[in-house]
This record gives sequence, C-alpha cells and structure tokens, in this order.
Amino acid sequence: MAERARLGRRALPVTGADGIDLRIDLTGVRLGGAWVSLTWRDPGGGGIPRALLSAVSADGESLALAEEPVGGDAFAWTGRLPPGVVALRLSALSRTNPFALEAFAIRRRGRGAIVARAALRQPGLTAQAVTWRLLGLKVRARGLIARALAHRAETGYAAWIARFDRLSKADRARIRAEIAGWEAPPLLSVLMPVHDPDPRVLDAAIRSVRAQLYPAWELCIADDASTDPRIPRLIARHADEEPRIRHLRRTENGHIARATNDALTLAGGAYAAFLDHDDLLSENALFEVAKAVQADPELELIYSDEDKVDARGRRFEPHFKSGFDRELLWGQNYVNHLCAVRVEALRRLGGLRPGFEGSQDHDLLLRLTEGIDGAHVRHIPKILYHWRAAAGSGTFSDRALARAEDARLRALQEVAARRGARAERGAQGFNRLVRPLPEPAPLVSVIVPTRDRADLLAVALDGLLARTDYPALEVIVVDNGSTEPATRDLFAHHAADPRFRVLAAPGPFNFSDLSNRGAAAAAGSLLLFLNNDIEVIEPGWLTELASIASDPEVGAVGAKLLYPDGTIQHGGIVLGIGGIAGHSHLGLPGSEPGYFARMVLAQEVSAVTGACLALRAEVFSEVGGFDAAHLAVAFNDVDLCLKIRAAGHRIVWTPHARLVHHESKSRGAEDTPEKRARFEAESRVMRERWAPVLRADPYYNPNLSRAAAHYRL
Repeated sequence: MAERARLGRRALPVTGADGIDLRIDLTGVRLGGAWVSLTWRDPGGGGIPRALLSAVSADGESLALAEEPVGGDAFAWTGRLPPGVVALRLSALSRTNPFALEAFAIRRRGRGAIVARAALRQPGLTAQAVTWRLLGLKVRARGLIARALAHRAETGYAAWIARFDRLSKADRARIRAEIAGWEAPPLLSVLMPVHDPDPRVLDAAIRSVRAQLYPAWELCIADDASTDPRIPRLIARHADEEPRIRHLRRTENGHIARATNDALTLAGGAYAAFLDHDDLLSENALFEVAKAVQADPELELIYSDEDKVDARGRRFEPHFKSGFDRELLWGQNYVNHLCAVRVEALRRLGGLRPGFEGSQDHDLLLRLTEGIDGAHVRHIPKILYHWRAAAGSGTFSDRALARAEDARLRALQEVAARRGARAERGAQGFNRLVRPLPEPAPLVSVIVPTRDRADLLAVALDGLLARTDYPALEVIVVDNGSTEPATRDLFAHHAADPRFRVLAAPGPFNFSDLSNRGAAAAAGSLLLFLNNDIEVIEPGWLTELASIASDPEVGAVGAKLLYPDGTIQHGGIVLGIGGIAGHSHLGLPGSEPGYFARMVLAQEVSAVTGACLALRAEVFSEVGGFDAAHLAVAFNDVDLCLKIRAAGHRIVWTPHARLVHHESKSRGAEDTPEKRARFEAESRVMRERWAPVLRADPYYNPNLSRAAAHYRL
C-alpha cells in the first residue's frame, strides 16, 4: 500500500479503508503553499470520478480539490496546496461503488511551468509563441496563473458545449420542420427594458432575438430615457429592418420595473419572455419555450438553464437548475433566466413592482408562484440564456447589491406574513423563511433504534435530553437485543427522566421494523427517526425540524448532517446516484456553500436520510410506514420519502438544523456475503418499484453526472 503514492522517488504512507477512504500522509514533506500537480489512476471507473480528493490540515479541516479527467482512467489536479496541509484524502463518492487507487504521483511545479501550462491552453497559441511571449515579458503571470487554476471548470464546460450544446444543420432543419407542423404557433413577446447600455452589447442582444429559429415572436423594447443618443438610433434602425420589433421611448428614467411594464403594454403574445438589454438568447430559446407551451397550454411559468458570457464571447459558469422548488425560490431567485410568464397572469399581478429594483424579478416570481400548482410550472433543462458578465453591461443589480438584497428580503416578508411566518436575511445575502412553531409546541417522539454501543448512544441521548432546547419531546430507544453491561447502565442512568423510555425489540436487525415499532408506541404528533450515532451540536435543531414538519404542505424534513471531520455527510438525497440514490454534496467541507449556494439554503428534495427524518405521525400512517418486509436496512428511507411524495406531500431539506453523524458505526460496513446479498436484493426492490422515478429526479438536472451528487457535468 505504501507504494501507491509517491513524491518523486519517495514513497508516501497511505492508510485507511481500501476503496472507501484513503489518506496520503504528507507529514514532513512541506508541500503547504507549494505549486504541485497531482495525478492518479482509478481502473474500472470508466473515466468517471469515483472518489473525492481533498487536502487536510493539521486541525482536521479539509478542502475539496476538483479533479480533471485527463483520458482513460487517469485524473489530475494542478494548483497551489493550501498552507498547513498535512495529508491528502480520497473518499469514495458512493459506498456501493468503491474506487481503486493506482500510481498516485505528486510533482512540484514552479510558477514558470504553471504560466506555460496556462499559456499553452490559449486557443491558437503555439509553443514557439509562448516562448517568445515569456522571453519578451509580454505575459501577465498573475492572470495566467489564475487561468491555470480555473482551467478545469472551463475545459469541462467547453467540452460539454461542443458535445451537447451545438446545433447542427440537421438540428435546425428538424426544428423548422416541427414548427411548420404546428397549427397555431403561439406568439411570444420578448420584453426588453433599455437604459444606456454599451451600443455593441445592445446590438448583440437584439440580433440574438432576430436570429431565433422560432418565427412567431415580437420584441418589445422600452427605452428608459437613455442619455446616449446612439441608443434610440440603434433601436430605430433595427425596427426599420425588422417589423416584429416594437418600441417606445420613455421621457424620463423610471428604472427597470416601470420600463419593463411599459414594454409589456406593447405585447400581443400569450407569453412574455424577459431579456436584459445586454444579454443573449440561444438561437433555439424561443422554440423551446413555444414547444413547452404546445405540449401544455396551461403553463403559467417556463424557465431554462443559463450561463454567463464574457466580453470575448467565452461562456462559463453554467447554472443547471432543478425543477420547480418553492422552498428554494423563497431563498434565492434560482429561476432567473430564461423566464417566460403567461401575459394574462403578468398583467393580473400588475407586472413588475417599482421599489423592488435589483430583485424585481424575484418579487414577481414570489407573487406569481404563491399558491400556484407546480404542474403549471415547466423547467427546460437546456442552456437557453447567456447572461453577460462584463464591464459596461450596466446591470441594475450590480450597481446596488445592498439595495437588491433589501428588496429581496422585503418581497419574501410579504409572502411570509401571509403564511404566519417571518423572513430573515440568510447566508450570503439570500433569504430564509422561518415557519412558526404551533402553540403549544407539538410533542416530538424521537425514535432511536439501537443495539449496544453505549458510547455512541450516550452522546446521542445527552444531546437530546440535555443540549436540545425543544420544549416537548420524548425519546423512545428501540432496543434490538442489547447485552452489554454498559448499555444497561446507560438505560438505568436515564430511567428517572420521564421523557425517556426503552422499548424491547429483540431479533435480527431490521431498521424498518424497529422504526415502525417505535412509531406505534409513540405519543407525539410528530415523529423523528434518529440514528444512535447522531451528535447534537446546536440547541435549536429540533425546533427547526418541528416547525417545517408541522407545515401541512410538507411530508417530511431532513437535516444537514456532517461527518466528525466537518465535511458533509447528508445534504439531501439525489435519485439515480450509483443506480439508486446518493447523498448530495457528500464530502464537501461543511462551511462551503455548495452548488449555487445549495448547501446554505432550504430546498425541496426527493428524499432525506432516515438517520434524521422528521414528519407528522399522520403522514407516516397514511403511507404505511417503512417497508419492513422488503427493505430491512437499505433504501427504506428513500422508499418512504417517495411514497410521501406520491401522496402529494413535499420533502424539505434544511441547512439550519445541523448535526454530526458517525455514519453506521454501530451497524458496521456492508462487508459480508450475507450483507451484500441483502443489499443487492433491496436494490432490486427499489429498481422494480421506482425505476421511472429513479431515472428522473426532478430536483437534480439531467445534464449533471449520476456518478455522484456533486453537481458536475
């Protein structure tokens, strides 16, 4: 094992569980702050990452290092290791699909090598040209080093665009033929408020509409009293050339909401799509919107994925979104661009509201979706909008970020007030909706299956009974045949607490059966299923779970679980990962915001782990509880949540209830023939029962990898 990792000719110690968690010791190597290249192979992975690479500091903190597939079974990472790094760690992204490690090599790199590497990545630049640039001191080293560190994401997205996001002549012909077969193509009105953009970017924005493959559109432009005389001339020229362009000019600047509303007065279409004066539509954007309307004329809201484009036309930072997620929308405007709304609904709401500039779109979406049937919202999982991120674009929210955040909070406060809740400023300037706890606080029955391991259970019980501030709880320990004296002593220690009781349940381990027995004995209107290896780290966690679980729209709620080293163990469950399901953002440092802040915002998910799962007792009874007959150990929580969703309830994951999970320490690993056979049988049950659902998680974009729920292409 020691020969697996090398620094030059020096072998580095490798320890840990083979294929699950390996640690490469860097003690005494002094690589902290150094520029290095890390390369390794994972045979059998098919070129798909099966492990997360991270750098570990002396105090146990870890930083994820995003690897780049470099062909075959090889992977690489190039960059500057963080100061104080003492080890590298490879952690399996799926416990059921362990990785293999071969030929892990560390090579020191100088700044010159990093610069040359970055320079060679510039399109059309030869090695000879790089040499002359370096010798002539024409290379800005700092910028090239930054690009070297950023090349992984750029290269991956560029490759994705080339493979999946380029329309061929055949594609365009197919689209035109499909449109020709429609009896009544819907008219789409594109609303564009304009105020003093760079004329070049405005020209590009207008041309992106004129280049649409879909012909039944109109572009409604409201010039918000631009002071640059070139702007009205440019608009007029395009209108003279294209009769589908309608425009007006405001006599005074009224800002984006009033200008957009004036553009709406020109609209004659059934749906209005919003386009900023500096952004770009993909050539198939309006076709995809019209196609969605053709398939379902009852839609109220349609939105797509998006990315950003810089001044050179380089596309970057794609946002591959989830399906309609009311919970996430309360926190952030994840819908954003491209967004199309039924004109009738838009006018009924009064359009955009002045005074909410910077978050006027978010305010509109909150009002539009309040009480809306999710079936009337459609997400198109394609990049149809390119959001310009360049100097001179003149975006309203960039000029007044604090004002935009204030408007966002005020918009949610109105929604929260109507629900008897409150709105708070959350992480990174986003929102948080805090539901009220019913009065009096409902009794929560905490159900903890266990068999011995008093050391773990003692920590869990102490957290529940001494370090949780929730006022009404009972703890039911479902004892699956404990025999150790330490366990009997622990039970005796808590016996005098009226909130604590033990329910004897001897026999083979069956998590579903033990949980069902605990639920049958529970007195609370809320049930909380909790593993015996959970550690409480903050007092308000149960109040958060109980307040969400009490919401009649919510079927179940899960918490943010961390490993003891502070990395994420559970950020919600994503269907299809590893074939059945996997945990979101597994192994990411707990302080990281995650993909577009997903790990700091409450959101809907398809399932949450049974290690910490709260729900109303009536919901548990409605769906028949856990499946003890077919899912004794694995996937019973996923199955339960899917039954809850099928019954019409939402599943919510919240980052505002954090706990530490010492995962499966009392039960052990799936490392015997019997356990593996049971796991395969339970996997087969899930595939037979839920195959269509497992293939299409509505909260995970189909463009993202199913190897692990790390939101990678």
